[in-house]
Amino acid sequence: MSTQNTHSEIKFNVHLDETRLPLKIEWSATESGFADNKACKAMLVSIFDEKEKNTLKIDLWTNEMLVDEMKQFFAETLSALGDTYLNATGETEAAESIRQFARDFAKKAGILEK
Repeated sequence: MSTQNTHSEIKFNVHLDETRLPLKIEWSATESGFADNKACKAMLVSIFDEKEKNTLKIDLWTNEMLVDEMKQFFAETLSALGDTYLNATGETEAAESIRQFARDFAKKAGILEK
């Protein structure tokens, strides 16, 4: 049985204004089910550098991103981090702690009823 190397490509295109702030963000991925760039208003990317053993971050959003949209974006991202943590570690209790934090955040941000 031979192993074939495959790869997937994810691209971000960030259009900047004259002050180098994001005007428009587009992304595409070879395994996403669509070939063209897809527009988005914000992105949060975290990358673990294996050599330096630290996390690098890219946090961008356009000036069209409304505050209520940003609150929803953060609440959903925090909740999804609980799922990701569970999938990566199998640690149910810690994953639920992350999800509980996401619920508490969503309540304080006015996304969920208290």
